[in-house]
This record gives sequence, C-alpha cells and structure tokens, in this order.
Amino acid sequence: MADGEENLPRDAKIVKTLLKSMGVDDYEPRVVHQFLELWYRYVVDVLTDSQVYAEHAGKTAIDSDDVKLAIQSKVNFSFSQPPPREVLLELARNRNKIPLPKSISGPGIALPPEEDTLISPNYQLAIPIKQAGQAIEETEDEEMAEPNPKPTQEPKTQVPLNSSQQVSFSVGAKRPRGSI
Repeated sequence: MADGEENLPRDAKIVKTLLKSMGVDDYEPRVVHQFLELWYRYVVDVLTDSQVYAEHAGKTAIDSDDVKLAIQSKVNFSFSQPPPREVLLELARNRNKIPLPKSISGPGIALPPEEDTLISPNYQLAIPIKQAGQAIEETEDEEMAEPNPKPTQEPKTQVPLNSSQQVSFSVGAKRPRGSI
C-alpha cells in the first residue's frame, strides 16, 4: 500500500476498494470523504427510522426486521425506478399515432396585430415653441373661424407660456393618406 493509505480509516479503505472494483482509478481525494459522509448520513437515517419502528412495535431494542423495514422504506421513497423500456416504447407509439395539428399561420410565432398589443412603444417629443404667445392666439382664431372643426387624432391643449409642446404618437399607428 502507499504511504497515505496506511493512515486511512477502515471505512475510507473500503470506499477506495469499491471505487477500484468499479474501474474508477483517477479521482480527487475529497471524493472518498464525500462518499463517507453520504454513507454515514444514510446509516444514521436508517438506524433512526429503525428505532422509531421498534418503539412503535413496543420493543426495547432494534432487531433486523426493523432495519430491513427502514431500508425498504428508504428505497421506496428515495429511489424510484424508471418504467421498463417496453412500457415507454408503447406509450411513445400510442402518443405518436396522433398527428400534430397543421400550422395555419405558417412558420414562426403567430403574433396579434400591433394595434392590439400593449407593448408597442409610444413616444413623446418635446417641441420647443419659439413664439408661445402667437401660437396660442393662432389656435384660438382657428377654433373661432370653423364652427364644426374636424376631429384630429390628438386633442388640442393649451400650452403655457415659455414651455415646450409635447406631442405623443404610437409607432404602429396608421397615418391617413395624404398627410406626412
């Protein structure tokens, strides 16, 4: 044996022997410690469950039946076996008998029209007004000249003096023909 293996505890030597018997020759030294920790934790869990089963049966000491029952309950709840290959193949055949539905919209992801989405961006531009006083007077004159003004997309708002005018529009909004 190597110099380091002489000082190893018996359990660590057993883990190394198990690894070697499985064909694992190259591993980090901490792997042995991780297996030992897993091993000890498993044994403590099984013995704790065995003690509970013995107390439930009214026994003062743990016997082999209690340990077997604890191991069986660990196996049933900790490890699950996948179904046999034949069962999986039969399930796959049954499922694949049903054809996939035909794609109506063609390739890609079908999305709703832009005007129906809430994620289309809106932009606000701040347009500085050079002559704020004249712009308010002109809009008032236009409103008085036409008794039934045509509705526009944007409602007109009064702009306070010495401020910028904000214009909002949707990127996906369709413009009427003839306007730029």
